[in-house]
Amino acid sequence: MFKQLMSVLGLAFCLLVSGSVLAQTKVVYHIDNAEVQGLKGLRNIRNHLDVAPDTHIIVVMHADGIDLMLEGAKNAKADVEYAPLIAALKSRNVQFEICEITMKTRNLSKDAFLMDADFTPSGVVRIADLQFKDHFAYIKP
Repeated sequence: MFKQLMSVLGLAFCLLVSGSVLAQTKVVYHIDNAEVQGLKGLRNIRNHLDVAPDTHIIVVMHADGIDLMLEGAKNAKADVEYAPLIAALKSRNVQFEICEITMKTRNLSKDAFLMDADFTPSGVVRIADLQFKDHFAYIKP
């Protein structure tokens, strides 16, 4: 009887732990225009994590959004470099993924981007998969 009780308690503990992992908020931020969305998006993500620090955030960029991750990129209006903001968010476990289709279309290689960049074969497919398969909330700043 004791052995069965311990098995049930162990199973309950596993379900409790896995339930808390499953309950973590997951968000994909979609950026397709760095000049319009870049600074605003990075600030939104910072604010998001300030309020909900355990949120799993992935930023997916395609089209002109990949400019956010180019070496030396900055917001022209505010004269603010993106790299330090991105590095601060990376230190908070935010993932930044660049669309390889866009890179190919624009003849850009991976070494043109910040060291903090990750890559995905297709930005739009990645966003769709994150939303549908992985149940990420969608935000487009």
